[in-house]
Amino acid sequence: MFCIIVKTQLKPNQRENFLEAMLPNAAASVRDEPGCHVFDVLEDQQDANLFYLYEIYRDESALADHKQTPHYKTCREVVNPLIEHQSVVRAEVLATNQA
Repeated sequence: MFCIIVKTQLKPNQRENFLEAMLPNAAASVRDEPGCHVFDVLEDQQDANLFYLYEIYRDESALADHKQTPHYKTCREVVNPLIEHQSVVRAEVLATNQA
């Protein structure tokens, strides 16, 4: 499996606009994409404008497929102008552990 961790620093006062677009995108990704296993949206405890997206895909091609979906494209149109800075970590998933 393949994982990306996206660190997103928003411009000031854009938290609600970001979440309005990102939360439905995350839900649709897991619900509608067979290759998307996890799409978690995490908020930093000390900075309300800092978010992390934790996404697990079957493989890199499933991530490429994700970027072609209508929900992804709609979300990106909204969130791109809200972002101050964004970085991505790409990793292989060795194990997932859930309670």
